[in-house]
Amino acid sequence: MNKTIRNRYSHVIIHHSQLITFIVLIFVLCPSAFSQRVRIGAEILLEKHLDLLKDKRIGVICNHTSVLPNGVRLVDTLLSRGIKITVLFSPEHGIRGKIPAGVAVEEMIDQKTGLSEYSLYGEVRKPTIEMLQNVDVLIFDMQDVGARFYTYISTMGYCMMAAGENGKKFIVLDRPNPINGIDIEGPPLDLELRSFIGLYPIPVRYGMTIGELAKMIIGEGFVNLSTADITVIPMEGWKRSMWYDETGLPWISPSPNMKTLVTAAVYPGTCIFEATNITEGRGTEKPFEYIGIPGLNSKIVSSKLNDLKLPGVKFLPIEFTPRGDSITALNPKFKDKKCRGIYVKITERKNFKPVLTGVMMLATIKQLYPKKIQIKDGLFDRLMGNEQVRLKLEKGVVDKDIFSIYKNSIQTFEQIRSKYLLYC
Repeated sequence: MNKTIRNRYSHVIIHHSQLITFIVLIFVLCPSAFSQRVRIGAEILLEKHLDLLKDKRIGVICNHTSVLPNGVRLVDTLLSRGIKITVLFSPEHGIRGKIPAGVAVEEMIDQKTGLSEYSLYGEVRKPTIEMLQNVDVLIFDMQDVGARFYTYISTMGYCMMAAGENGKKFIVLDRPNPINGIDIEGPPLDLELRSFIGLYPIPVRYGMTIGELAKMIIGEGFVNLSTADITVIPMEGWKRSMWYDETGLPWISPSPNMKTLVTAAVYPGTCIFEATNITEGRGTEKPFEYIGIPGLNSKIVSSKLNDLKLPGVKFLPIEFTPRGDSITALNPKFKDKKCRGIYVKITERKNFKPVLTGVMMLATIKQLYPKKIQIKDGLFDRLMGNEQVRLKLEKGVVDKDIFSIYKNSIQTFEQIRSKYLLYC
């Protein structure tokens, strides 16, 4: 081999080695680049289970998240496959996801298909006999956020109940728990506090997918489902440890203020500020991440919170002014008023405990401003799941072990939960 060829050959070897090193680095730093995307229940239904819908009249409980990964609505895809959809049902925020929290959803007509859209967030929360008269099968397909008080899982429960009472089949198309399916936090719900923001005796953060939860609701008799015919279509490729940004699926805000995965991660804790006179950040660019009130000494509060060394989080002083709009918040707390507050910045999400963080934030602020901070007893207890946390807050005896009294009840929940898990 002459010198020219040797040089050319060694040049190729060097570049080949560099390429291998580069690929290895990508694999180490970005393993998701080599992993297959999660395939949601809706995809599996279309590929393997359309026979469940053949010659049936279908009602779909859906919203703007009820789309396939290519962005096409499930409803439109089913219609294109010859499936007979007769009616749509709308949860909180409406089928288009553009109605603010707490605002009643009105009955409408879907402009593209001409189908009636019945509201399940107004005077009616459970489908009536009249709504179901032209339905054989109900399909539930919506993206949840993994917090007990997020109302989509209550809508699912009421629809399952209606299906059972009226002899209709019910199909749940499973989707990821965006904040992973492992972490469990917060007290299980005291059933004396049962409401639309908490129907089931589960912790605030329950570590299950909607499909798994549906199986638990049936198996444990959380609602009257003695005659229900329920089928769950599982995902493929989802693992319990996954956060949503590890699924390969596009993020679609499940509701107007659930703007990012970070918002969903803090929400199980900072949602409790809805039951206070402190703003939870609606009307800002970072709802549930910004917490505040006019006149707060944000530097002192953030310093005291950082001294607690809560896992996976830092607190930064922030100023913000809530603004109203027709989608995220019509009339947010302290609309057009400058607030001083705290920016909840997650530093290690695997260690972050949102429910503990939210309670310790409220306890710290209330200790500094005992006369200024107000807690709405009924709403707070329903959000938290019991009254003990509020009573401790009012007495000023909250510490980082506040949830230790629920250790046994959470262990019991974990044992029950294990019977219904579909994924490893």
